[in-house]
Amino acid sequence: MRNISDKKRIVIKLGTSTLAHKTGKLNIRRMTNLVRVISDLHNSGREIIMVSSGAVGLGAGKLGLPEKPKDTKMKQAVAAIGQCELMHVYDDMFAKYSVTVGQILLTKTIINNPSHCENFKNTVETLVQMGVIPIVNENDTIAIDELELEIGENDSLSALVAELSGADLLLILSDIDGLYDDDPRSNPDAKPVYVVEEVTPEIEAMAGGAGSSLGTGGMSTKINAAKIATEAGIDMVIMNGKDPELLYDLFEDRDIGTIFLGKK
Repeated sequence: MRNISDKKRIVIKLGTSTLAHKTGKLNIRRMTNLVRVISDLHNSGREIIMVSSGAVGLGAGKLGLPEKPKDTKMKQAVAAIGQCELMHVYDDMFAKYSVTVGQILLTKTIINNPSHCENFKNTVETLVQMGVIPIVNENDTIAIDELELEIGENDSLSALVAELSGADLLLILSDIDGLYDDDPRSNPDAKPVYVVEEVTPEIEAMAGGAGSSLGTGGMSTKINAAKIATEAGIDMVIMNGKDPELLYDLFEDRDIGTIFLGKK
């Protein structure tokens, strides 16, 4: 029994592959559907906190660049443009459903500083109590770890946000249906894993180790996020974000994606 329907405070992590086309420009149909479903979940009484990727990709798309820049300084500049674009789109789309959003930009320095962590928790708590959806992103214009290493750090960031905000569930929307016992893109016989009770070395091996890239951020970074979340007692679900309507099925306790069970 998944008991996802009982979850109240939910952190939803949206990857770039969910938000944008391969061109870097916004996937308007998918984002429109995502915002509609998330607004509906919010209206049902759930407390939603979002962690959103996409700043660099959207910035590159707005500038008409043929691909994401590789130079760190250029990435930071493009992220500054993309962050404006991202929040403008979210603000406009959520406003159609009378939902207010607020932006929070984080860096590792903030997360590693106890007093700053407390400030973050207070801000999130206040926004949630006001009925606002906080939208969190790593501050790519300042923090260069993610930009230089390209390790899909927003996966781990979302797990830390879930822990700091006292979430009941971390939901990672990606471009893959969940965890498989092998790479489904190279092995058509790979079988899905619906429930993970503990992140063991065998589960990590399924993710292919640090060099694997089953999703945009890589499945290994999602397993790392699962470690952080489950250690904090938070359930985590990985599912495909291409059909936002499946979120309704998930919250009706149907088998969607892979659930990693938090330690009790």
